[in-house]
Amino acid sequence: MFKRIVSYPGFWKSVASIAVAFAILYTLFKWLLEGYSFAFINRIEIYILGVLGAGFVYAFLVTYGKFWKRLKDKNH
Repeated sequence: MFKRIVSYPGFWKSVASIAVAFAILYTLFKWLLEGYSFAFINRIEIYILGVLGAGFVYAFLVTYGKFWKRLKDKNH
């Protein structure tokens, strides 16, 4: 089932779009909490990799669940 889900058309596009949206929303939320200051970013490259990595993990899990349900309903 795992191979079938990750090879389903649109899966990786959905993962990428959710990951980018997560990274943007997280950064905006953190910026607002810090009083409109980007002082929470010590090293920009580490921050970007970390937020995009976390966004990718989150997006993969959410998208996998969504497609798993879709394929499960389609089979029954």
